[in-house]
Parts: sequence; structure tokens; C-alpha cells
Amino acid sequence: MEYSIYAVLGVLVVIYLFITIKNRNKSKSRKSKKFMDGYNHEDRKKD
Repeated sequence: MEYSIYAVLGVLVVIYLFITIKNRNKSKSRKSKKFMDGYNHEDRKKD
């Protein structure tokens, strides 16, 4: 019975780490130049 508590906590920690790493990778891709690929500032001024 005592080990099941640690098993559940371990699974929750793994899920938390997985979500954190996934979000960090999305954030990095958003900040990269690839996110703004094809964007031209001059096109926006013409409107």
C-alpha cells in the first residue's frame, strides 16, 4: 500500500516533466526566426 503512493507520485512527476518539456519546445519554436518566416514589415505599412 505504501509503494502505490510513491508510484502515483512518480507517474505525476513524469507527466509534469513531459508537459513542461513540450511547452518549452513550443516556446522556443515561437521565438525562432522560423515563426516569422515570410513576414515582411513593409507589407504591413502599405495597408
